[in-house]
Amino acid sequence: MPVPHTVLLAEDDRAIRNALARALTLEGYEVTAVADGAAALEQAAATTPDVLVLDVMMPGVDGLEVCRELRARGDRTPILMLTALVETADRIAGLDAGADDYVPKPFEVDEVFARLRALLRRAGKEPVTTPAPRPADTAQDPRTLAAAGLRMDPSARRVWRGEREIELTRTEFDLLELLLRHAGVVLDHTTIYDRIWGYDFGPGSKNLAVYVGYLRRKLDEPGAPQLIHTVRGVGYVLREG
Repeated sequence: MPVPHTVLLAEDDRAIRNALARALTLEGYEVTAVADGAAALEQAAATTPDVLVLDVMMPGVDGLEVCRELRARGDRTPILMLTALVETADRIAGLDAGADDYVPKPFEVDEVFARLRALLRRAGKEPVTTPAPRPADTAQDPRTLAAAGLRMDPSARRVWRGEREIELTRTEFDLLELLLRHAGVVLDHTTIYDRIWGYDFGPGSKNLAVYVGYLRRKLDEPGAPQLIHTVRGVGYVLREG
């Protein structure tokens, strides 16, 4: 078993921090999560992590200040920034502060994993190759699922609408599988958040709506019935027509 790489995560949004820390842990990383930049600087000095994941906009000491301070200390630990600021000038500011890469919010966890692997490779460290098992409903039932014109093979993680195979990210696949296993049943937001992310992001979060949008763009076909329906104030349901 390879020794897990250590990640220092600094994110002031508790829901995002907890969900991302859990996802990283399941992916095989050893995670220390803090809520602000000052704590990140303390932990970076005390624990020397393999890589840092920093939110840009944190109260007090923000992510850019953390980058500048670490680089001023001579600390060359790879840094991945999480930012809701997507303008070119904002990205340049982060890179100039010493960040190595960035991911815009709302982010896809698979992209975070990929960028972390790339940073670790560039730093001369082999990325984690044996993630911890993911305790999801997927993989427990290898039988083909079918509903509303969709076919899914959970064990192979493949899905088709009719004869067309649809490429999905891990989170998109897990979300679609949950809806497919409960086709015709309205699943509320809390249930979906808990089953897919392991944490309810709260009523103000747009994370679920973003991923439903991703799925609809990949599933829907001109002239064909929409498959994922919004039940206002409740959640979502998979059904044809």
